[in-house]
Amino acid sequence: MSIDSPRLQAWIAQELQRSDVRLVKELSGGNSNVTCLIDTAEGSMVLRTPPGDTISPKAHRGVAREARVMGALHGHVKVPQVLAWCEDTKIIGRPFALVEHIDGTSITETLPESYDGVTAINKLGLQLTDQLAAIALAPWQELGLGDIGRPENFLRRQIERWLEVRRKSPSRELPALEQIGAWLLENLPPDGPTGVVHGDYHLDNTLCSTSGPELLAVIDWEMATIGDPLTDLGLFLMFWGPRRVNPPGFAHVQAVTRIDGISDRRLLAQRWSDTTGVAIDNLNYYLCFAFWRLAAIVEGAYGLYLDGKVDTPYARGLEYDVPALLEEAQLAAGGDW
Repeated sequence: MSIDSPRLQAWIAQELQRSDVRLVKELSGGNSNVTCLIDTAEGSMVLRTPPGDTISPKAHRGVAREARVMGALHGHVKVPQVLAWCEDTKIIGRPFALVEHIDGTSITETLPESYDGVTAINKLGLQLTDQLAAIALAPWQELGLGDIGRPENFLRRQIERWLEVRRKSPSRELPALEQIGAWLLENLPPDGPTGVVHGDYHLDNTLCSTSGPELLAVIDWEMATIGDPLTDLGLFLMFWGPRRVNPPGFAHVQAVTRIDGISDRRLLAQRWSDTTGVAIDNLNYYLCFAFWRLAAIVEGAYGLYLDGKVDTPYARGLEYDVPALLEEAQLAAGGDW
């Protein structure tokens, strides 16, 4: 690892009164930030920091936002406890956060051996829904999170932003992207509720127990903001259960939920609504928005592939994934989700 261990060890010892500090390994997980496991005599913790080779001077902002939001939400939502935040770049070369280590697993395409198939996944589905409701209901103003987002015209600004980004950096002809974007603007629902928005909420961005179906923590809060929580519900549901295009775009995300007997999306949506008190009359719109927004975002990575700047299975797969997501967006707009 490129992290300066002696300096980091000294900082942890001084700030957290931890002894016998040892860097153990880099953990697998998200694409945007470095996650390292650290052991101490007093227990384990996790270090989160931007990649060392980043060229953006703003790269640390996502980790800073994540630490701030998790720190505020701890006790209201299942999130790891934030132990420390360090802005001093002299310690490891860039800012970093230290958070509680949760001894769990991130479930993507396979289940832990102890899980009993569809029964276990359905239990997790209820827990995921309840946690998403808890996020939406978190008292964000009391928690000092009022300045991390602009909830006014939240949907409109998101749609206009990604339309502009794709117009400025086109990579191929995608008429559906423009057409669906126009439909979303023309059919904007009335301003929804205001609350904490995770921004990337799905099973893969949680940690679960390996001994049985129990949701332990929601992670990866770099995109968190204050906005319309229905956008989180739409994103969560778009990945849940059977998909309308085969194979679906981003087939690996929540792949374990695409099995016979899985809980119906609409039942989970109603559970969220009953808990939050928020009506779900416009869910067709929010599902369409979720599929469309993801397609608009990841098309940028496909452009990098076409320009020869990246060459990974993920980037190559976007040739199919983006059009597939747009097709599902069109279906969702008509209520087929």
